[in-house]
Amino acid sequence: MFKVNYKKPFLIAEIGINHNGSITLAKKLIDLACKYNFDAVKFQKRNPDMSTPEEQKKLMRDTPWGYISYVNYKKKIEFGLKEFKIIDKYCKKKNIQWFASAWDSDSQKFLKKFNCKYNKVASAMLTNTSLINEISKERKYTFISTGMSTMKDISKCIKIFKKNRCKYAILHCVSQYPCDEKDLNLSLIRTLKKKFKCKVGYSGHENSVSPSIIARMLGAEIIERHITLDRSLWGTDQSASLAEDGIDFLTSILDKIDLMLGNGKKTLSLAEKKLLKKFKYWR
Repeated sequence: MFKVNYKKPFLIAEIGINHNGSITLAKKLIDLACKYNFDAVKFQKRNPDMSTPEEQKKLMRDTPWGYISYVNYKKKIEFGLKEFKIIDKYCKKKNIQWFASAWDSDSQKFLKKFNCKYNKVASAMLTNTSLINEISKERKYTFISTGMSTMKDISKCIKIFKKNRCKYAILHCVSQYPCDEKDLNLSLIRTLKKKFKCKVGYSGHENSVSPSIIARMLGAEIIERHITLDRSLWGTDQSASLAEDGIDFLTSILDKIDLMLGNGKKTLSLAEKKLLKKFKYWR
């Protein structure tokens, strides 16, 4: 029989690029994660010149900074050493872990400047073998997102992590922003657990709360959700993120799961015994 430990999952608040290049906004998002007892906040790190496909670089886009090229837009929202030093200091002050997904080799080297406890493989990077090698050779506990990939892709990635003796957890993920509920395929959480025999979590991009709760009931031991101060803010990930009301609902339910499920043993509560005495007219 499939057994799940329903204690509180490891909660990751994916800030990603929802800060829109503002360190003030980033701090507010860290504050929001701390308010609802997330275990860690996660960012993204890129060298846009390296990680942007050539055919994308010159595409023009309307942005808060004007009508600019895609690569220049990416540069506008990218944090550098100054900003990440502020984030590092602020997270230490707030007593919350932070880490980031690197989208290229330069960014992974950059992140080594900080003593982050975790690494992250972004879904889009799962088949980037050279980057996977670099990350796993650090032997730092790594969360591996699995959107945009096949089971064969996942197996190849895990093989590299095992070869380099790096601990990991797999996060089921569907890379649609936001993701339609009919495409979530949450049953894959159990499939991944059975196949890879490791910790499995869920990284959700839907604009609702219930899939994360269902994922937990299916055995997800890590829950990662994008967070935002306002889902109407400018940015590609805002609509697939949870604002404070959604975060409040999610965390309050996750905190209650263990309490509500109980121990599975049939017992009569004191209240039931009193009620039975009221109704029982036979001896």
